[in-house]
Amino acid sequence: MKMTTLRMRVYHITAFSWYMFVVKSLAAKAGEELPPGIFVYGGPWKYLTFLNLLQMSFFGVAAVNDLQLGRKSESTLNRCKDLLFAVFAFPVGTFVVLFFWTIFAYDRELVYPATIDTFFPPWMNHAMHTFVLPFLFGEVLVQPHVYPQAKHALAVLGLVVILMIAVLVPPLNMLCRIIWVYISAGIWVYPLLGHFSTAGLVGFFILNMSVVTLLYLLGDMLNRHVWTVSSADMMS
Repeated sequence: MKMTTLRMRVYHITAFSWYMFVVKSLAAKAGEELPPGIFVYGGPWKYLTFLNLLQMSFFGVAAVNDLQLGRKSESTLNRCKDLLFAVFAFPVGTFVVLFFWTIFAYDRELVYPATIDTFFPPWMNHAMHTFVLPFLFGEVLVQPHVYPQAKHALAVLGLVVILMIAVLVPPLNMLCRIIWVYISAGIWVYPLLGHFSTAGLVGFFILNMSVVTLLYLLGDMLNRHVWTVSSADMMS
């Protein structure tokens, strides 16, 4: 038990420190000369990839939670940590990785134009779009998470997805950065969006909502499978 607790603490501190390093590295890019044609209006923070950097928040909460004394499994902080992982960190983080590399493999210019390579080195691209996934699956392995009741989780997940869509679909939020960029500069942050009609955009985001919901269910299934098997192994 002590070894498991130590492993968990080391993992959370390592993950949090990694994301801190990535955020610091991104912040340091603010003073560099930008490649022509990218980051017009809004700067690099207009990209939804930075949702993945909010993973830092989850691992920060998890690291603080590890320091609690007593029956921390019943604490409010622990419940918040589990909720964050269930409805945000795992499904949204996994979605961003899968979405990015699927589109990148088809035509990178639709999601990550080659001109960005002169600003973001390859390791930073992978930090934002690849390494998120192994950290999430590692979290599944190092500790169990108590998933909320399905109706409550799906309600929260629905809110998260709606907020994500509101950042992209013009009728839902005219104040968001991406729509602001489109209105101000006449360009989409992600060129892919310019290939859709209004009806196509609606269908595209309904599909995305469905995928995020399925990823939530996948996380729940993996959590139960891994820790049911682990419990059985400890009892045998």
